[in-house]
Amino acid sequence: MSAEHTAASESRPTLDVSAIRAQFPILRQTPHGQPLVYLDSAATSHKPQAVVDAIARHYFNDNANIHRAVYQLGERATAAYEHARAIVARALNAASVSEVIFTRGATEAINLVAYSFARPRLQPGDEIVVSAIEHHANIVPWQLVAKAAGARVIPAPVDANGDLDFPAFEALLGPRTRLVAMVQVSNALGTVMPVAEVCAAARARGIPVLIDGAQAMPHGGTDVQALGADFYVFSGHKVYGPTGSGALWAKAEHLEAMPPWQGGGDMIETVSFTETTFAPPPARFEAGTPAIAEAVGLGAALEWLGALDRQAVAAHEAALTEATVAALSAIPAVRLIGTPKHRGAVVSFTVDGLHPQDVGTLLDRYGICVRVGHHCAQPALQCFGVDATVRASFGVYNTLDEVAFFADRLAHLVSRFT
Repeated sequence: MSAEHTAASESRPTLDVSAIRAQFPILRQTPHGQPLVYLDSAATSHKPQAVVDAIARHYFNDNANIHRAVYQLGERATAAYEHARAIVARALNAASVSEVIFTRGATEAINLVAYSFARPRLQPGDEIVVSAIEHHANIVPWQLVAKAAGARVIPAPVDANGDLDFPAFEALLGPRTRLVAMVQVSNALGTVMPVAEVCAAARARGIPVLIDGAQAMPHGGTDVQALGADFYVFSGHKVYGPTGSGALWAKAEHLEAMPPWQGGGDMIETVSFTETTFAPPPARFEAGTPAIAEAVGLGAALEWLGALDRQAVAAHEAALTEATVAALSAIPAVRLIGTPKHRGAVVSFTVDGLHPQDVGTLLDRYGICVRVGHHCAQPALQCFGVDATVRASFGVYNTLDEVAFFADRLAHLVSRFT
């Protein structure tokens, strides 16, 4: 190892991964008699004790409906729910807490924008531009509203590495483009997209942009004001929070102009059989009793993650990803799918002679959890001529020893079955 490499490694901020792992009770189990090696955080992350405790405390101490009760229990529940909204707003650097809408996840948030913002504005011949490597959740909602309006969804191409072809993307932005919707980090390839440049290019043409931050929020967060997007979505369960939680951030002027997309209680000002008037954002978009405990858990997760050294988290996850790419590249018959210039904590691959499902099943015998299939991103994989891959993805609790064990067992399987 060169002196320069040693110095660079020593300059990286360090993370106490052992102390972090101790906060995740689920990691103590031993499937098939093996230590659990969980390499599927891109699908869902595990939850630290702090999040589990926050949800339990809510149910034990503060369980009541919100916004309407005048008794102390209900007031505490309301305060906890709105405190969680404030935590999300801070994590995103939103200009106001009223710009944050709680949803069941990124998928519901995208659908909200599709039906409340895009659908009323779409006319026959209009266009929505996405990238060719989007998650289905950032394709299908736009297809549904586009079909209803006689509009169309156009994919911007990626190159052979899986990076956005930016000149081709810019060329697609025209007078009929009504929205750009793009992933921040690809869940299938790990590509880190140039979303700030995407937002700038669209903004120069007066085109609003939605960014899908589901795979980015756990690994570095986002400053939505600096990003320049109009909408930003993420899921709680990928950021060490509970399932059934997530958020939409949107510029205030958009939310004020958007009609409700669901009707019910708590999103109205007045109701009569003559006319109903609606509450201002965010209440306008949160019909009915929300997922209160899940919102509280999401707030706890973002506080927990925010207390970590984000530079150290980024350096640790980069080391895990780099070690994985290097180790897999050295195994005969393993083909990396996507080699982007900037990669998030995701590595996707195939093994010659073995179906991805077989690889995942065989690795499970060693306690290794990887994702197999199309990862809800069929068009992304089709760009590389494959229908399915094996995907390893990382969280703050993973270790370099786990990466080494995973690579060793994969190499063993390759030598045995191919």
